[in-house]
Amino acid sequence: MKRIMVTLRALAYLVTGPVVGLAGLLWSLAATVSVTLLALTHLGGPAFLGAAWVTRTFAGAERRRAGWVTGTPIPSPYVPVPADAPGRRVTAIAAQPATWRDLAWLVLMFPLGLAGGITAIVVTVVDLGAITAPAWAWAVPNPHAPFPVRPLMTTVPGRFGLIAIGLALAPVVAWVLRRLATGQTRLAGALLAPGEHSRLVEQTVRLSRTRERVVDAQAAELRRIERDLHDGAQARIVAAGMTLALAARKLRTGDGSNARDDVESARRQLDDALAELRRLVRGIHPPILTDRGLYAALAALAGDSALTVELNGDPDARYPAAVESAAYFVVAEGLANAGKHADATTCVVDIVRAGGSVRVTLTDDGRGGADPAGSGIDGLRRRVEALDGRLTLTSPAGGPTVLHTELPCAS
Repeated sequence: MKRIMVTLRALAYLVTGPVVGLAGLLWSLAATVSVTLLALTHLGGPAFLGAAWVTRTFAGAERRRAGWVTGTPIPSPYVPVPADAPGRRVTAIAAQPATWRDLAWLVLMFPLGLAGGITAIVVTVVDLGAITAPAWAWAVPNPHAPFPVRPLMTTVPGRFGLIAIGLALAPVVAWVLRRLATGQTRLAGALLAPGEHSRLVEQTVRLSRTRERVVDAQAAELRRIERDLHDGAQARIVAAGMTLALAARKLRTGDGSNARDDVESARRQLDDALAELRRLVRGIHPPILTDRGLYAALAALAGDSALTVELNGDPDARYPAAVESAAYFVVAEGLANAGKHADATTCVVDIVRAGGSVRVTLTDDGRGGADPAGSGIDGLRRRVEALDGRLTLTSPAGGPTVLHTELPCAS
């Protein structure tokens, strides 16, 4: 049934090709002549903008029409043009290769559509005529027709033989229709799909947005470090200093026993401050990550986790420092969320290097329902996107939750 629907859509695409092609050819000729003549006047800019809008509308309809065959419309290739003076808009639109590729397709569509449409109509009508021969062949007798047309058309067995021939050729006709339609849509995709220019512009915009997100994330990280230093280690060191000052005062007054207690208290406060600083350093970049690599760092992280963690990967593999750091913090956040919010008991962490990328996947057995747009996941996504990577979270209600990260890792 699916193949029949694909064939019918291919037939519809081919049959409408001559009409659409003729309309596109007439418009492209009229637009070219009109814009060329008006270019010598002050109406040249508005005429070009209007012609470009209509041409893009035609091309957009062609992209949707190609979707009859491919199943999905051809993506739009246009780069956004800011609302500005007409002259600058004309320059921006004229500088886009998609503008001229649209026009080229409107001109090329007529001969292609005409050839494909005529071929589709002829082979379809002939095959359907053979299948329905008993219903109409008796009305056009031709005793002078050459062999073997005369016995096929003028005798009852011959007419039923035409049915068999038509049914036997139906798959061939359907294949021809699909191939013709596929060939035209591929050519349409080559001209109407996004090209290198639009891809570069899109990548530039995406990288610009990623850079802004990374700058914001780094600023937030600096504020967090400053807050942790101020409220944690710095407060403990200040308290230790005050305790030592109090001990020094007691020593001057001869109260040595109480001074020893104050010195011991100060020592504990300094130990706590040192532990706080070590924790802060590990939060910035764990030393084990630099010394022994990602696998060893994740193994240490798994050993400290309250969950049962299974780690799969190459223990000797090393990756760029930025990649190892991003992957480490993704797993650290994933393990923390799994134990804190998902009530998970076990996690599986897989590290796989495939081609020019490293893929880190964390799967837990928790209750699921995690928000892919949550602040914690969004922060991780910013860190990953800064390296031109991808982070996806799949967490249906009831679990499992799968946190997948793919980072570029050129050899």
